[in-house]
Amino acid sequence: MTSSSSSGAHSASAANPGSANSGLTRSLGTTMQGVLLLLGSCMPVLGAVLLSPVLPTIAAHFADTPGVAILVPMVLTVPALFVALVSPVAGAVADKVGRKNLLLWAMFAYAIFGTAPFFMDTLVGIVVTRALVGVCEAFIMTCCTTLIGDYFHETRRNKYLSLQTVFTTVSAVAFLTIGGLLGAGGWRNTFWMYSVAVVLAAIMLPVLREPVKSPTRNLRQAVPWRQLSKPALVTLFGGIAFYTLVVHLSYILTELGLADVARIGMMSALASLATAMGAFSFRLVGGFGPYRLLPIAFGLTAIGFVVIWAASSIPAAMIGAVLASAGTGLLLPSLITWALGVLPQEVRGTGTGIWTSSLWIGQFICPFVIAALGAAAGGLAAGIGILGLLAAVMAVVSFFAAGRSANTNNLTLTEA
Repeated sequence: MTSSSSSGAHSASAANPGSANSGLTRSLGTTMQGVLLLLGSCMPVLGAVLLSPVLPTIAAHFADTPGVAILVPMVLTVPALFVALVSPVAGAVADKVGRKNLLLWAMFAYAIFGTAPFFMDTLVGIVVTRALVGVCEAFIMTCCTTLIGDYFHETRRNKYLSLQTVFTTVSAVAFLTIGGLLGAGGWRNTFWMYSVAVVLAAIMLPVLREPVKSPTRNLRQAVPWRQLSKPALVTLFGGIAFYTLVVHLSYILTELGLADVARIGMMSALASLATAMGAFSFRLVGGFGPYRLLPIAFGLTAIGFVVIWAASSIPAAMIGAVLASAGTGLLLPSLITWALGVLPQEVRGTGTGIWTSSLWIGQFICPFVIAALGAAAGGLAAGIGILGLLAAVMAVVSFFAAGRSANTNNLTLTEA
């Protein structure tokens, strides 16, 4: 009887590595918990885009500050750097002390540091608070994604991971609009938006639950570095690809002769919608697995980037932008599913933190990579095209890497 039960468990493990890797008891998450974690995942996006409309006003206010040309862009970009640097630490802490309380403290601290610039009148001080916002974002994003992995499994996990990209993409458009509206009454007003984290944390407090550790499992499970390194490295490239059009689409459209800011905004919104649709499609196709979906995602991205490279008109460039955005929308949930699939739940926080770090490093270095490729290839569009060719190579690499990881994981679980 014991042998039969063990054999059945091993078979289930091989068929479903995500559930077999658990060191915590299985409690199904609720829709309310899922929605709160999706909303929490939007906080780092708020930090990334909210201030974009008011940067020129901030620069004018601090015009006499030495180094203003460097410090003002840092107000927008420095949080991303600290998310990249701190996320692995955040994941390790989440595994050690638990997810829920850490997430709540990070949300409260995020609100404090986020609103602090309203009361400050030194640009250096504002940049420091922005770095601390990035630290909080690292804990928030890591804990939210880890809890999605803890609460939901198989189809429901795919649903929430796809919705995570949908929520963050749509929220970016919303936050840009809100930032502009708040900034119209003075650049300081924009920082009050960060106080929404307190409201969200207050709702999370009674709703979220800390997953209960099982006493029957080894809680000193080692991080599977060899298996995790593959999705982490592919995600680094994926982060560059994902943020390429977020950062550069407006410049491409301007080079093609579009000067109307409102129309540029509409075109950017269309690309964001394609990203959301690509992510939403993961709910339907997530069961095919990363090793099938990643080649499709990178393939669409590659085609879109090459079309932009060849485009001589705005409609042609937008066809490329929509294709590439749909590809990157499918890309992110496929990547995080791959990473979660190789992680035992005891170290899921650590692994998720490393994955998050890879993604945000990609975001941070994206402008530098595109600038270097553009300088070498003879222009911005050419640089994006070269990145598209690299994405085509990555489509092939990810197929073999993700497939081998899945096979190795299943064999390990079957032999456990």
